[in-house]
Amino acid sequence: MVGYPGSGKTTTAQIIHELTGAKHIWADRERHERFGAIYRQEDSCELYKILNEQADTLLRAGKSVIYDTNFNYSHDRETLRHIAEQAGASTQLLWLTIPQNTAYHRAITQTNGKRMFVDMTHEDFVRVANHLEPPSESEHPIILDGTKITPAYVKSTLKL
Repeated sequence: MVGYPGSGKTTTAQIIHELTGAKHIWADRERHERFGAIYRQEDSCELYKILNEQADTLLRAGKSVIYDTNFNYSHDRETLRHIAEQAGASTQLLWLTIPQNTAYHRAITQTNGKRMFVDMTHEDFVRVANHLEPPSESEHPIILDGTKITPAYVKSTLKL
């Protein structure tokens, strides 16, 4: 998944899980459970090593996986594609688009109650938003409008 904080990635992942039964690997929840509200860069590296191993194990067992984190960097997306390829699975990149000011409002004010594990500051949002590498055409992303995320919209757009 790619998108600003507050773009609807977790809501979309939860909907896909409910519609398909795919395993929902939710990085924010796992980070919070392991490290609490404050964590270091080393903690994130450890977390993604564990989550990538979980994804690999599930994919090798023939399970579908929704990897709910923000893969802002193309090299991180490539790592996951490689894991899936080695497990004999295919991947699909979801790009949640939304006006930046709408995402900012959602991420900072927590108006929709979805940001249960991450208190985002203005500085955090700007840092993440400024480092987002949009998917290339070769990544064949499915673009979802983050302002329209409902079960019906996700089901229709993803043809589930």
